Amino acid sequence: MANVLELKRIANDVRIGILDAVYNAKSGHPGGALSSADILTCLYFSELNVDPANPTMEDRDRFVLSKGHSCPAYYSVLAHKGFFPKSELVSFRHTTGLLQGHPDMKTIKGVDMSAGSLGQGFSVACGMALSAKISGKLYRTYCMIGDGESQEGQIWEATAFASHYQLDNLCLFIDNNGLQIDGKVKDVMNNMPYSTKFKAFGWHVINIDGHDMEQILNALDEARATKGKPTVIIAKTVKGKGVSFMENQVGWHGKAPNQEQYESAISELLANKAALGGN
Repeated sequence: MANVLELKRIANDVRIGILDAVYNAKSGHPGGALSSADILTCLYFSELNVDPANPTMEDRDRFVLSKGHSCPAYYSVLAHKGFFPKSELVSFRHTTGLLQGHPDMKTIKGVDMSAGSLGQGFSVACGMALSAKISGKLYRTYCMIGDGESQEGQIWEATAFASHYQLDNLCLFIDNNGLQIDGKVKDVMNNMPYSTKFKAFGWHVINIDGHDMEQILNALDEARATKGKPTVIIAKTVKGKGVSFMENQVGWHGKAPNQEQYESAISELLANKAALGGN
């Protein structure tokens, strides 16, 4: 198992990168990016077989961020992993910058699938996993969707597809932070309980705290050991996690902080970094 304390330190730095990106862009989606930071950190710094020096290697594991608007977290993780310089984060959403408002596989190293239209990324991930099965490849495919995104019908078509083809090389994360742009997920269109529904579709289901590194790592181990069916990891998370005034506040779904808010958020994250013993 990876060093949990080191993963916490990296995730905290990733959150600083998220805030740097969104603040300098004066736009973006910090809430869902912050809620997914711990999962993405565990994936890229413990689980995935990827190489920043060879981002298109044939046998690499694949990852698809289907909830593409949360890309500030994705970009920050990729930058900290070494796919491109961390300095690129402050050019997020700038016309002269590398990092677009949604992931672009054509221009950003480490991005396996362009995403933005909710629901579609999960279907592509299923195709990647099936391709590996057909061609006898050993790489695994991972995907993350949002709980609001699960209201898309395409999500459930892909869920049936993955079960039918017994895609045990596929692992789906649901970033279950309970909030979407219009309010609480349960009020907009309640898709709960996820566990019962995915089990009915023939999936292996794991429920975790999406901010507990040990639970995330253990769930990934369990997913890898599961044969004959795909695995979904339902991760209970907090929107805006790590910045106290953003936590569980739907207004931070798609709003950039002003200077005072940015400085307050960074101060909080730097204090947490010091508490974790980070440099």
